Amino acid sequence: MIEGPGHAQGARGLRDRAVLEVLYGAGLRVTECVALDVDDLRWDCDELTIRVVRGKGDKDRIVPIGTLGAAAVQRYLEVRHQLLIAPAPSLFLGRNGTRLSDRTVRELVYRRCKAVEAKVRVGPHGIRHSFATHLLLRGCDLRSIQEMLGHASLSSTQRYTKLDLGWLAAEYYRAHPRT
Repeated sequence: MIEGPGHAQGARGLRDRAVLEVLYGAGLRVTECVALDVDDLRWDCDELTIRVVRGKGDKDRIVPIGTLGAAAVQRYLEVRHQLLIAPAPSLFLGRNGTRLSDRTVRELVYRRCKAVEAKVRVGPHGIRHSFATHLLLRGCDLRSIQEMLGHASLSSTQRYTKLDLGWLAAEYYRAHPRT
């Protein structure tokens, strides 16, 4: 996801990659991402789920993350100690060994967009929208997406999945058994 020019190397580069993969792979809000602790990771063989504690509305949820995200987190965990100054529960660490700030994550996303010469400036929330839209495009149902995003109402989830109504109608007619 983040290969290319401007990609930082070393522990910080692996952290940045893991942050971006978690944002996209789990569809987290930036505040949820920076609030993650190492103990919030749940490994089952090579599969990773993330426990989001105190999401919006103080709701906890378990969110799966894809294989690329899990691999990026695993690589980062192998070098995380290089960013530690004192023991810390935070998954993602900043320069001073404390929890990474949401501002730093936003700047990271904007820097990566600039480095790959993206035509539009995308922020962490845009990555969340992409997560939801891509799941829908691959056949995931709205209720499951709603749970992963931590939305209280389905209408909130529908707003995230901004798709062309013509495309949706074509998919419906293509897939519906009675058309």
